[in-house]
Amino acid sequence: MSHPFETLTPDLVLDAVESIGFLSDARVLALNSYENRVYQVGIEDAEPLIAKFYRPQRWTNEAILEEHQFTFELADREVPVVAPLIHNGASLHEHAGFRFTLFPRRGGRAPEPGNLDQLYRLGQLLGRLHAIGATRPFEHREALGVKNFGHDSLDTVLQSGFVPRSLLPAYESVARDLLKRVEDAYAATPHQNIRMHGDCHPGNMMCRDEVFHIVDLDDCRMGPAVQDLWMMLAGDRQECLGQLSELMDGYQEFHDFDPRELALIEPLRALRLMHYSAWLARRWDDPAFPRSFPWFGSERYWGDQILALREQLAALNEEPLKLF
Repeated sequence: MSHPFETLTPDLVLDAVESIGFLSDARVLALNSYENRVYQVGIEDAEPLIAKFYRPQRWTNEAILEEHQFTFELADREVPVVAPLIHNGASLHEHAGFRFTLFPRRGGRAPEPGNLDQLYRLGQLLGRLHAIGATRPFEHREALGVKNFGHDSLDTVLQSGFVPRSLLPAYESVARDLLKRVEDAYAATPHQNIRMHGDCHPGNMMCRDEVFHIVDLDDCRMGPAVQDLWMMLAGDRQECLGQLSELMDGYQEFHDFDPRELALIEPLRALRLMHYSAWLARRWDDPAFPRSFPWFGSERYWGDQILALREQLAALNEEPLKLF
């Protein structure tokens, strides 16, 4: 059976945008996105818009609207974020079986790895985001946890058939050992789940005119604050310590941070590693994935994954980063 996204042609994209009252100039540019489909659509006598078509059956309407509401809360508090457009009284629209949202076009560049001045400003931005995120919980979005990102990911990979038989015992063994250590770290580390970005890598913190703004809250969920912080760090341990200090100096101007959560950095990195492989396996029926990730399923990929999980297991034996 064909994947639903195969029917999402440029003409359908234009029809969807025009179905809610915009007049396109027939220009459509596909942007880099795998989980959803995102296009820049030219509009007659106006700036182009960004149209995001949600992956069918991933989020409920309530969960999508909860993401939008969180974004509107941030915008209302003057946190720089790219918020959905409200048109005809709605931010979520539907056409030909696809749910979609329109955004204003906002360009920019990603932060420079290790730039201490930028890290201070990114800390301020994330502190403002979390100060609002901590005011109340999500009701329709799951929390990041060891079960859904760890055990469920491992089950998906083991049942997928992608791991070569010769490497399957080694992968399963190191993954189960790693998850046991992650569970122990979670149980031993006090932390509070708040509304957070959820996928806060540098590419989702764009700088334009010397101002950073937040993009793509599609993965926002409940989780520990440190999940939105650790991906801002790059380099060896000493470099990360200096970067963490700058990040926290900015962050704590707007929101308190419990330094005990730093013990979750390596467990969260482990969960992200496992979740990524499971994500590829779950999306393999989407034709974009075999084209873009042809190495998935190769012995080299899974050999590298076994090595990465072993290195992550060793990282969990090291002393967590500390604030000074």
